[in-house]
Amino acid sequence: MYRILIVEDDMTIANTLRNEFEKWGYYAKAIEDFQNVMEGFYSFEPHLLLLDIALPFYNGYHWCGEIRKTSKIPIIFLSSAGDNMNIVMAMNMGGDDFIPKPFDLPVLIAKVQAVLRRTYSFQGQTHVLEHRGALLDIGEAAFYYQAEKAELSKNELKIIRLLMEHKGHTVSREDLMQYLWESDSFIDDNTLTVNMTRIRKKLEALGLKDFIVTKKGLGYMVME
Repeated sequence: MYRILIVEDDMTIANTLRNEFEKWGYYAKAIEDFQNVMEGFYSFEPHLLLLDIALPFYNGYHWCGEIRKTSKIPIIFLSSAGDNMNIVMAMNMGGDDFIPKPFDLPVLIAKVQAVLRRTYSFQGQTHVLEHRGALLDIGEAAFYYQAEKAELSKNELKIIRLLMEHKGHTVSREDLMQYLWESDSFIDDNTLTVNMTRIRKKLEALGLKDFIVTKKGLGYMVME
């Protein structure tokens, strides 16, 4: 499920947006502490940010700049200041789109959906697994986290898929090797170790540490 973070000073608008996104099956949250937006951002780990420009304490440009220091998550600006100067400023600061107020709610929803599709490469009935803000696109053999992407080999994809499908439970090395062997991928104990090392390096490069943990003498687990 996609997580959408709303940073909007008008709580009537923020609540309307949150309720509408939830109707569409998204998990939405509205920031209430405008002095500590980054804390809310990191704790929620959103897939997309809706950001107003006029905010208490610091404006939306400031927070966009702070977020862009560590994340490439898509950001859509919302603002009543819809003149060309502000639109250009928003794009230059790292925004992905700009929606002027007042806006048409169905149009906003459609734009959000379009940005999510472009960012996370969702097409048709692509099988996707999501956990802790990370997305495994099985059809594309790719792993996404905060809009960063890691390409996966055939074996890496199968290993991560099995672990994510059994998240919260230990999958033994024997079960992993059996699973890969039955899918025409010869793999022995050493080859599994090499694949796990490569997977962990790719996940850490995306900023995901300890996504897969080793249960000594038992196997591996994706923690819930």
